[in-house]
Amino acid sequence: MEPFVVSARKYRPQTFKDVVGQQAITNTLLNAIENNHLAQALLFCGPRGVGKTTCARILAKKINEDGSQHSDEDYAFNIFELDAASNNSVDDIRSLTDQVRIPPQVGKYKVYIIDEVHMLSQSAFNAFLKTLEEPPKHAIFILATTEKHKIIPTILSRCQIFDFKRITVKDAATYLKYIAENQGIEAEDDALHIIAQKADGAMRDALSIFDRVVSFAGKKLTRKAVTENLNVLDYDTYFAATDLILAHNIPGLLVLFNETLAKGFDGHHFITGLASHFRDLMVCQHASTIELLEVGDDAKKLYLEQSKVTSASFLMKAIDIANDCDIKYKSSKNQRLLVELSLMKLSSIDYDGEKKNPNSVGNADYIIPASFFKSENFKKGTVNTFKANPDALVTTNELPKIVDEKIDATTPTSNTPKETTATDHTETYIPQENLTKQKVEEATPDSLKDQKKPVEKLSINSPKNRVSGLSLSSLRLKKEHQLNKKETVIDESKLPRSPFSEEDMQKHWADFVHKIDIDGRKILASNLNSDTPKLRDNFTIWIELPNGTMKKEIEREQFDLMEYLRLKLNNHFVKLQITVNETTSTKFAFTPEEKYEKLRAKNPAIDLLRREFDLDL
Repeated sequence: MEPFVVSARKYRPQTFKDVVGQQAITNTLLNAIENNHLAQALLFCGPRGVGKTTCARILAKKINEDGSQHSDEDYAFNIFELDAASNNSVDDIRSLTDQVRIPPQVGKYKVYIIDEVHMLSQSAFNAFLKTLEEPPKHAIFILATTEKHKIIPTILSRCQIFDFKRITVKDAATYLKYIAENQGIEAEDDALHIIAQKADGAMRDALSIFDRVVSFAGKKLTRKAVTENLNVLDYDTYFAATDLILAHNIPGLLVLFNETLAKGFDGHHFITGLASHFRDLMVCQHASTIELLEVGDDAKKLYLEQSKVTSASFLMKAIDIANDCDIKYKSSKNQRLLVELSLMKLSSIDYDGEKKNPNSVGNADYIIPASFFKSENFKKGTVNTFKANPDALVTTNELPKIVDEKIDATTPTSNTPKETTATDHTETYIPQENLTKQKVEEATPDSLKDQKKPVEKLSINSPKNRVSGLSLSSLRLKKEHQLNKKETVIDESKLPRSPFSEEDMQKHWADFVHKIDIDGRKILASNLNSDTPKLRDNFTIWIELPNGTMKKEIEREQFDLMEYLRLKLNNHFVKLQITVNETTSTKFAFTPEEKYEKLRAKNPAIDLLRREFDLDL
């Protein structure tokens, strides 16, 4: 069995034309070689796996070619690669500078490729400065690094800098397709795009992932096999989630999120992917931005279809909500709840209330089940109530058309109303009062017009018919209710007016104070206990307090007190009178000094005790 060579090595570019995604740099280097404008110190910087070392090797081979060599000549004896990660001391750089002085035996140039040059120590950089600034004519230095900011400015100023960019998803997928065809592998475009996206701009990573997926799936590379092997969320999940959001289906959306968590994905991965999905839908809405969508042709069709049913305002709000959840995710104590709450907010965007309770009067002025018009009782005109069927409801917008059809198809046979019991129906839907008589008469058959049973009116305060206070229907109902309501007149002669004694009143007063003290309302209990209530004429209870603050506290809480006393004394005309007498405040000791003075007044020996033992308050 032949040893396996990974694709990253097997398909390493041998010429500048084979380099993927770096056309600007390769063209610059080719022109510099042809025009003899090549600098002696080059710095290749950029992310991992984008071709820095590969371009350095191709350049080293290219500058030594004179047309007389074989195509497989690699000039390995003229190319010196130094790993700065392990050779980063001053001694290593000194050894390098000593080798630079020796001219090449074959070829024109000696090329020194120093990889990960940012790992050199400060002393090594300083030892390298002079040689880098004035190298021998036969020496060319190519420095490669992924972290240009760690290189000292004096090195940067001596080099010609080439910034390598990330490989685009399109370029990476195209190159993967070329390799798949070379190996006789049947690969779907969507599968190759997923690999390219997972590589995050690194061609070497894309080739490594490709080898891994081929080992798993064999000669047929499908999107399902790639997503399963790489453990990435398929875009079908986000399409389904978006459909549920647009349908305002919160339960289904939460179930989908739970299934995603059960597959091993975390909530952060789900919400960030959903935000990216909304972004892709937004770029599909304009012809000039469709090229920003980095997916396969099959997936692009799905994105274009779903983008047609979403509005730009919805996508902006959705991206904002998803991005806010992404920011708060790491600091959240309950991360799952945070994502679920964000999904609920997404499902509530642009929700116009079309799925309200069918009993709500806010959705239509007149709600009648369609099955009502199909019933035999309606055809005979012998019903004044009907069964509520929430499965099929119609509004007044549809009512005239439906009724007209039924009237044309039926002939009433009797005008005599038929009695119905309470068990004949479960609920009765009544038209609102603001329907015009003409509209009701047109929509109602003659047999129903003759019914003399009074119609039950809707109540604004009915919990079944409660609607938004901002809807037109509710505003009309409220206005009509205010015009039609009658003031209730209370007959005071029927209210209880039983006589009671001061002792009874004081007993129930003390019971109330004890009750609220047990309930934890200590301040009110203390205020009520500060004076003994007295009974005055006309069932008036009078107490005197030392300050206005206590009076305000009792007045604010007096409702419970008066209700309790009126119930216990069986007298609805009990009143409370509170006065303030600040001279009585001396009876209450608040500060330590006041408490001490009250104790000394009761027992003068306490003052003697304080002086004998030199006590302090």
